[in-house]
Amino acid sequence: MTASAISLGCHLSSSAGFAAMGETALAIGATTFAFFTRNPRGGNAKAVDPDDAAALRALMEEHGFGKLVAHAPYTLNLCSAKPDVIEFARRSMADDLQRMEYLPGNYYNFHPGSHVGQGIEEGIRLIVDGLNQVLFPEQATTVLLETMAGKGSEVGGTFEELARIIDGVREDQLLGVCLDTCHVWDGGYDIREHLDDVLSEFDRTIGLERLKALHLNDSKNPLASHKDRHEKIGKGTIGGETFSAVVTHPLLRNLPMILETPNELDGYAAEISLLRQLAGEA
Repeated sequence: MTASAISLGCHLSSSAGFAAMGETALAIGATTFAFFTRNPRGGNAKAVDPDDAAALRALMEEHGFGKLVAHAPYTLNLCSAKPDVIEFARRSMADDLQRMEYLPGNYYNFHPGSHVGQGIEEGIRLIVDGLNQVLFPEQATTVLLETMAGKGSEVGGTFEELARIIDGVREDQLLGVCLDTCHVWDGGYDIREHLDDVLSEFDRTIGLERLKALHLNDSKNPLASHKDRHEKIGKGTIGGETFSAVVTHPLLRNLPMILETPNELDGYAAEISLLRQLAGEA
């Protein structure tokens, strides 16, 4: 990867280990990737093999990978109405952050949570409390709050909600944001017609220095639908021209970009190739 090349990838299975994910990424033209830190439905994570982690670090260095964007299981909810669910989320996230130390300097992305009827104020309070419990000052991982579509009782459907979480966390230097294109579109931010305006709003509300990664997804739904249904790049309501603007944008092109579109590996390889063409790399 050249110094100016964009860092693109997708979610990969961790079942065969870290180095195997790196090899798979190379095979599909990726220079970053995402992986679930444990089963996406939650549960225990298998022990880390330090040699395997070292092999991935060496492969990433050799091939000029961008930062990885590990993903917490969807089932973790720091602002559940059930204390046992909150405790499980905190315990799992704390364990994940310790495990991420085998891959230092990368990202750990999570969905802020759903307040399940408790109200946004209580949801934010619980998320802040959870992050204050699990973050530790010397960690080498930056934790990313993901922008959400605002469906149901989700927290994080607006930039303001994410800013309030960050403002409440003691070790806020360890926090960033992953902007999901489908989520912000479904949440009401018009990145198709007003990408620069949305980025300006993000900067005013959160600060662009907090924007660390992107999830690149088209949407099956119209603007502000609050539904969160991903579509393949250029096949949805956001449209291919928007993604051409995203991958060439001076404020975005240097961020790791993760595809979460409805694809198998060959489909991801095709989308990675397409996005590289849009970025002027082919």
